[in-house]
Amino acid sequence: MRDKRKKFVDLAEARVNRAIKDLKLIGNLSNRSSYEFNDGDVKQIFEALQKELNVAKSRFSENGSGGSDSFRLKN
Repeated sequence: MRDKRKKFVDLAEARVNRAIKDLKLIGNLSNRSSYEFNDGDVKQIFEALQKELNVAKSRFSENGSGGSDSFRLKN
């Protein structure tokens, strides 16, 4: 039983830290001197992130799955 806990902690820490790093990189996209984007793009990004966060959170309270495997901006 302790092995499962250790595995969970190790993986959770690594994955959450990676997600935080990636969120910071997404935040870097807000630099208008380097990138061109509009409010619709920003809305799509954060809706997709929130959707996947909601799916991940719900999987801890119910044995479900769902969501998408990738994100693409719509033109």
